[in-house]
Amino acid sequence: MIDGMMYIRLVWNLIFEGIYFCYAFMRYLLGFNTLRPLFTITRTMDLRGRIVVYSIVGCPHCMQAKNTLTEKSLPYTDISLSDYPQCRGFVKEKTGKQTVPQIFFNSTHIGGNAELQTLITENGPAWEKLLEDVKHNEPPADAPKMPDPSLKVKDADGEIEFICEPDEYAKLVEELKKSGLIKDHRKGLTVHRNSFIGKEFVDWVVKTKNLSRVTAVNIGQQLIDQHFGNQVDTKAHFLDDSTYYRLIEDDDSSALNAGGTSSCQPRPASELGEDLRKLILKIYNAHLSPDGKKVDYKGIANNADFATYMKLTKELVRVQVERATRETKLAFFINIYNALVIHANVVKGPPVNLWQRYKFFNTVRYIIAGHSYSLQDIENGVLRANRKGVGMFSKPFGKTDARLTVALSEPEPLIHFALVCGAKSCPPIKTYSSDDVMAQLKVAAESFLEGDDGISINMAKKEVSLSQIFKWYKPDFGDTNEEVVQWIKNAMGDGEKRSLLVELLLGSKFKVTYQPYDWGVNSK
Repeated sequence: MIDGMMYIRLVWNLIFEGIYFCYAFMRYLLGFNTLRPLFTITRTMDLRGRIVVYSIVGCPHCMQAKNTLTEKSLPYTDISLSDYPQCRGFVKEKTGKQTVPQIFFNSTHIGGNAELQTLITENGPAWEKLLEDVKHNEPPADAPKMPDPSLKVKDADGEIEFICEPDEYAKLVEELKKSGLIKDHRKGLTVHRNSFIGKEFVDWVVKTKNLSRVTAVNIGQQLIDQHFGNQVDTKAHFLDDSTYYRLIEDDDSSALNAGGTSSCQPRPASELGEDLRKLILKIYNAHLSPDGKKVDYKGIANNADFATYMKLTKELVRVQVERATRETKLAFFINIYNALVIHANVVKGPPVNLWQRYKFFNTVRYIIAGHSYSLQDIENGVLRANRKGVGMFSKPFGKTDARLTVALSEPEPLIHFALVCGAKSCPPIKTYSSDDVMAQLKVAAESFLEGDDGISINMAKKEVSLSQIFKWYKPDFGDTNEEVVQWIKNAMGDGEKRSLLVELLLGSKFKVTYQPYDWGVNSK
């Protein structure tokens, strides 16, 4: 028997489908190639139980899983670990996994996106059993509980409050730009464009500020120390003589944050890096396709938040990182690297072949703390303690390079699992924080190694198949294959895969191979 409400719903669905059919048929008659819907008809299955998806912001695999459930008219509850990081412990305890998405049908954990797609494709008894459970049974006591809304982290929605404390030296720079001191200066056959002379600057400060020459020289030095300007020949001292100086914003640079300086006081590197990464992730997430497979980079370029992001990158020019701790440098440069990749994809387009990838990683750059850093410089110069990278004939930084003071003293192997997310799942981390960065990096490594695209093991063949990352950056993990595999074992979480690896390492011999790396472009 059909009750009254069900009858009304059935009639309305038939009416809506009739309207849509007429609309689509008219578009076909008029010659349109695509049948863009006039509206979206979503029929939701009535469930007594609950489907829960644990996800994070900007995770394409999470998007794909949620889109699939929507297509199947299955309502779900999305619990973002970006919003509720305190739920990570529950997810790890219940699933044994560090990755997202993790999906529950009532109390039954089905796995991640790959497992969901397999269940639906097979459409067998296991899938039918899951559906019957959530259709007819309320969530049992051991099913995932809904988190307390009051425990949601304050900035989880991506709304970041930017507070600008005016900088007195920024005001002085604005006056300097209006003084007429900055112009092209010729010295022999060399022309120093947009430069000013040290002695003339000191004269100007003495006259306009009524200060001594010693104080004026100290002010000039502050402009260098606070990354407003540099000597043209890159020396670090300000001199009351004929030496030439140039504002960093006037340097000829292809950096994506060139051409302007923030008037705000420099913020801590860790804080600025997290804010930039959070904002770019919010923008990225808004322009992921529903199936999580494509990114509308052109749409990002027109997003108002992206204009805010580009303005915020100007603060990188004067950020102070030279005296930062190792942990602060790790968190800051990881966040900046990941944000820079997205920024470059928006304004330059993603690389589509080997030559473009080489150019992309060597030319895409930001000005950070007064110096230019490419993606290669950040990864191999700073985070890998100035080691040669893939395809590099020399170290990123020479012996006299000022950026050596920023580089880590020892490489950090764990950064390789924070700078990429090419696996079939993502670590449950949105940004990296200096106060907990090592623990977060260990989670990222464990997450990457959970998937077969990190490591797969064939016991019959006594073969370990690794991501190309372990080949490209082998010196970071060990000198021999056995040392590399031993490092991987120590980085993995407990589970069947780790047990198999332990068994192989106890044996006499095993073979190491490397998987092809998927360089597929995800733009649309």
